[in-house]
Amino acid sequence: MISTKRRVILGALAASPLVSLPVWGQAAATTIKISHQFPGGTLTEGDFRDRLTRMFAAEVEKRTKGSLKFEIYPGASLMKINAQISSVRRGALDMALVPISYAGGEMPEVNIGLMPGLVTSYDQGYSWKDKPIGKEFGKFLAEKGIIVVSWIWQAGGMASRSQKPIVGPDDAKGLKIRGGSREMDEMLKAAGAAVVTGPTNEVYAGMQTGAMDAALTSSTSLISFRLEEVAKSLTTGRTGSYWFMLEPLLMSKAIFDKLTKEQQQAIMAVGAEMEQFARKSAQTDDELVAAVYKKKGATVVDLDAATLKKWQKIARDTAWKDYAGRNAACANLLKLAEQTL
Repeated sequence: MISTKRRVILGALAASPLVSLPVWGQAAATTIKISHQFPGGTLTEGDFRDRLTRMFAAEVEKRTKGSLKFEIYPGASLMKINAQISSVRRGALDMALVPISYAGGEMPEVNIGLMPGLVTSYDQGYSWKDKPIGKEFGKFLAEKGIIVVSWIWQAGGMASRSQKPIVGPDDAKGLKIRGGSREMDEMLKAAGAAVVTGPTNEVYAGMQTGAMDAALTSSTSLISFRLEEVAKSLTTGRTGSYWFMLEPLLMSKAIFDKLTKEQQQAIMAVGAEMEQFARKSAQTDDELVAAVYKKKGATVVDLDAATLKKWQKIARDTAWKDYAGRNAACANLLKLAEQTL
């Protein structure tokens, strides 16, 4: 039985505006780190991929009443670009927004996310999530320790150091071109190009020095990495493209599984909501990139359906065939993806 004296002390403490009693069992906030390679900005300014991570973080923190907090690391400031996905798999990194094909060396299956000519529109790409290809791909990644929080697709274009734009396959002959994935490189080689590898943030230096004649990358990266300063022509992806990249917001399954059910639900709900913002922003950049390059005096052209089919035919005979032959999982993913064509 609590003594009268003890009741008086506890009552005085509770009534005091300067002292609060501890809430026993209340967990401290969990801090989640999000890494990406793109230029940093704010909630309202800058590369939309950086903005997306900040919007996501703010909304999840709000919905979890501060039990989850976030730290954003733009510009590969936390770790090297190519280490992000493997770190997510191991639970050494909580989250990353990263081109899925960057993990193609350790998991060849993920190159389905940058397969030339396989996805040619936003409608098609975003349809994956709820179709057999999306379910199977999500299951594969989960088995590898990765949760897809937001599906993000981006169309890409070709920036070139030459005033003559690279439109059809014949235009690529003899040029040093960065494709972005093993499969994209296979298609380019079949068109007669010499391929150059490396992450997006190395393209500027490559084109500036002449180590690259041209590069394929997303419209957003064509802007954010200021490639208009070293390019004289651009083939956009705004009317359709053979270069559509899956660049999702990923989370370590090991980290995700440690969260409460309510925290997990908030993360997945907000992640899904971010997809609409991502699609609208990517399509806005598809138009904006043309204006940015024109202002610099570059020649700007678009792809027509006939030219797109030429690239797609080369891709089927080379990249798709090579990918399907790597293992049974690759063959199955390609088969399911072709159902969306």
